[in-house]
Amino acid sequence: MQLKVENNQDIDLRIDLYIKKYSDMSRNHIANLIQEQNILLNDIVVTKPSVKVKLNDKIDIIEVEPKELTIKEENLPIDIIYEDDDILIINKEKGMVVHPANGHSNGTLVNAIMYHCKNSLSGINGILRPGIVHRIDKETSGILCICKNDYSHNDIAMQFKNHTNVRKYKLIVKGNISLDEGIINEPIGRDKKNRLRYAIDKDGKSAITLYKVLKRFNGYTYLECELKTGRTHQIRVHMKSIGHPILGDLLYGNVDKNFKYL
Repeated sequence: MQLKVENNQDIDLRIDLYIKKYSDMSRNHIANLIQEQNILLNDIVVTKPSVKVKLNDKIDIIEVEPKELTIKEENLPIDIIYEDDDILIINKEKGMVVHPANGHSNGTLVNAIMYHCKNSLSGINGILRPGIVHRIDKETSGILCICKNDYSHNDIAMQFKNHTNVRKYKLIVKGNISLDEGIINEPIGRDKKNRLRYAIDKDGKSAITLYKVLKRFNGYTYLECELKTGRTHQIRVHMKSIGHPILGDLLYGNVDKNFKYL
């Protein structure tokens, strides 16, 4: 595929935004193509999505055949809430990893949905994350939307980008929160002292969490949190930052002697 910059209004537009504007590709897919050195600007390999285009620039996009999936299908139990030709809504259980990674090549949700959906999964996020638009932590249970084709994947991804969908989680935190509701607006970045964790970081990415108290107990608070952004470990980091870590979260809190940990 080849594009040529012909409109003055497109001058100095980022190359990833320009390609998205004149194609049906998602920014994630374009970013992957750039990372794999499959986009050329005036016959020079593009290495950054922030490169600006100029009038009469020529952009070549190398279409590559998708790699054959090497992840094994596994007949694992999954809690399906809804399914149609485009999406699969799953209630992920606590303890299940969403997609394969180092140390988790099987037993993941991806292994399970590959068995269930066979060849009907979007390929936008590559061979390790077919159909995956968003994820939740291994020890978190909750709803995930799995996309069966690229059309639905692009549509759902756009909803996340534009914040037109609503993501709410219910949790119990340690301690009694005095306010009935509040907003935590603190940027998050990787913890400089512990690479497994994330932390409040003024140089990190913007992160906003809304919380509402549902019920108070003796020394604990039952909350509903709504995510306005989707940073890694966002609720966990934000609740710890206000002195109320999530009950049972041993990465960001401590063992509570009143509860048993599996």
